[in-house]
Amino acid sequence: MLGCLKNPVVVTVEINMNLVALTVIGLISRLWGLSYPRAVVFDEVYYGQFVSLYMKRIFFVDDSGPPFGHMLLALGGYLGGFDGNFLWNRIGAEYSMNVPIWSLRLLPALAGALCVPLAYQILVELQFSHCAALGAALLILLENSLITQSRFMLLESILIFFILLAVLSYLKFYNLQRDSFFSGSWWFWLLLTGVACSCAVGVKYMGLFTYMLLLTIAGVHFWHMIGDRNLSNVSLMCHFLARGLALVIIPVAMYLSFFYVHLTLLYRSGPHDQIMTSAFQASLEGGLARITQGQPLEVAYGSQITLRNVLGKPMQCWLHSHTNTYPIRYENGRGSSHQQQVTCYPFKDVNNWWIVKDPGMQQLVVSNPPRPVRHGHIVQLVHGITTRYLNTHDVAAPLSPHSQEVSCYIDYNISMPAQNLWRVEIVNRESDTDVWKTILSEVRFVHVNTSAVLKASGFFGASLPEWGYRQLEVVGEKLSKGYHQSMVWNVEEHRYGKSQEQKEREVELHSPTQMDISKNLSFMAKFTELQWKILTLKNEDTEHKYSSSALDWITMDTNIAYWLHPTSGAQIHLLGNVVTWASANIAALVYACLSLWYLIRRRRKIYDIPEDAWQLWVSAGGICVGGWAVNYLPFFLMEKTLFLYHYLPALTFQILLIPIILQHLGNHLCRSLLLKSMFSALVVAWFSSVYLVYRTFSPVTYGEPSLSVTELKDLRWKDSWNILIQKQ
Repeated sequence: MLGCLKNPVVVTVEINMNLVALTVIGLISRLWGLSYPRAVVFDEVYYGQFVSLYMKRIFFVDDSGPPFGHMLLALGGYLGGFDGNFLWNRIGAEYSMNVPIWSLRLLPALAGALCVPLAYQILVELQFSHCAALGAALLILLENSLITQSRFMLLESILIFFILLAVLSYLKFYNLQRDSFFSGSWWFWLLLTGVACSCAVGVKYMGLFTYMLLLTIAGVHFWHMIGDRNLSNVSLMCHFLARGLALVIIPVAMYLSFFYVHLTLLYRSGPHDQIMTSAFQASLEGGLARITQGQPLEVAYGSQITLRNVLGKPMQCWLHSHTNTYPIRYENGRGSSHQQQVTCYPFKDVNNWWIVKDPGMQQLVVSNPPRPVRHGHIVQLVHGITTRYLNTHDVAAPLSPHSQEVSCYIDYNISMPAQNLWRVEIVNRESDTDVWKTILSEVRFVHVNTSAVLKASGFFGASLPEWGYRQLEVVGEKLSKGYHQSMVWNVEEHRYGKSQEQKEREVELHSPTQMDISKNLSFMAKFTELQWKILTLKNEDTEHKYSSSALDWITMDTNIAYWLHPTSGAQIHLLGNVVTWASANIAALVYACLSLWYLIRRRRKIYDIPEDAWQLWVSAGGICVGGWAVNYLPFFLMEKTLFLYHYLPALTFQILLIPIILQHLGNHLCRSLLLKSMFSALVVAWFSSVYLVYRTFSPVTYGEPSLSVTELKDLRWKDSWNILIQKQ
């Protein structure tokens, strides 16, 4: 047993010095002077607000995408001890001493630096030479736009890192596929592919494009496996289940986990929760929760309630009435019932209170024990302050003449009887005997006489005129016109009425209740609502000074001024390396032309390159050209404000294509030694020009040193570039 101690334990480690050197240089290029400038740079003014809200645990909604990227930025703030106290209101504002700038910018910079060795590894796994892989890494290293974007509190470098990590992981998994099925490393790279894909999607929805590309490639590879008769049916099924687990189930589970952590961290009410439903708001600490805490859960006859429209956009509003009546005649000459106005009011007000009344009884208080209202019950809704009944009839609404007017009934002793019976329909009921619940139940009120549904129509048109105090119109809409969320309401505030006398009731309407009933939402209910808001919430897209179209990106006809020093004239711009961008476009064009040429020739049974070189060519195009296409072409279909940085993920794939084209040309088109020597010299000269352009634009990439007016004008290589020249 002691014989094993006679010989020393030897561990052999292989270190790729190319990879080490690239990683070190990448870190230096991205981390050098990271705290400069000590001022808010471009979209840091946007993402910084969310970091502060994370630090203070205040809930927010960002329609730009999922929360994982924001959480990573907030992690940097947490590690730096940031307390969230900074006013993110102006680009260029000086950071106060409590803001850990280096820590906040660290994770994007690390992600950007690691993209350099990832590019190297991807080309190695694609079976290209180490020289080509080194060229790809150096092009990423010297790309000014990628450097600029990774040195600030922005998300694009993190997105690109996870995209490249997903591609590399899948390539490593695929290359292991030939020799070692279901080995430890096989599982590791397959699982890491799914994890990286979910992280990419979790940072920005743009990551979904690369995820779908990899799923497609994985599907094609599995389709080829099906044709392999050496694999049994059981083995094929195991392969299918392994891919389904790693590439579908785990990414979905991780995506849900991002929201779980997000909602766990942000448990306090804030300015953004008003666009959420009452149930969601009530689950947050403070805000609506302070008002609704302890409300009765079941709505009963005699309940005093406020009714919030479920649609909640472009603004939240509550069913409302006041003593003013509709004008006898509108401006267009149409007549009205001249009864009490009913509107949807976007602010909390005592006139938002209604009393649920049993049509067969006169009392407006809750009996003991309370009699709950259920799905299908007939009720009357009595306005709490004016004690008039909610009513609709065959009179045209003021702004929607094809819908019925909704009013609170006034008896003028004319041939217009009250029509104030409403059937309660619980839309999200589990059974037809469900009880109407506070906050949780979403209900429609169907008019018994006309079958019209109570609807807040003001969301779709103008507000009422001055006589209606610019409040939103409420109408009775025929069910035949279809279902819409504006027809659905939920009880937000609720108390059991105890006062039969009107004056006592008015005092009661101003008083909070103190009954303790919890209405916490499940995680899946909160996730579903938040996800829907993120996908459907649209801020008004306004034209930005530095916005651009997708066509402008190809030739870099635009730039973005990120920061300008107030006195010295030092500035930072999002500008790419002109030589690299032009070369990337040429590489894509050459690939397309050569692929078409090869396909036509192969169709004629003429094989210009060996079969293994052709397969290498196709697989490289699937990754690089496919990655460029899926990350670029969708922007032509998007109706949103676009900026140059949206092109960076697509550009990264296009840059990877450049050394692939160069190696292919050198190996297969330069046949003679003279041609190869000339080609190598041209590549060296071309690469020197890449470095020269990188050095030329580095002052506006890093923001220092400051340049003179003449030097700044010399950097304006295109008339469309907006280089900032300060007046002397």
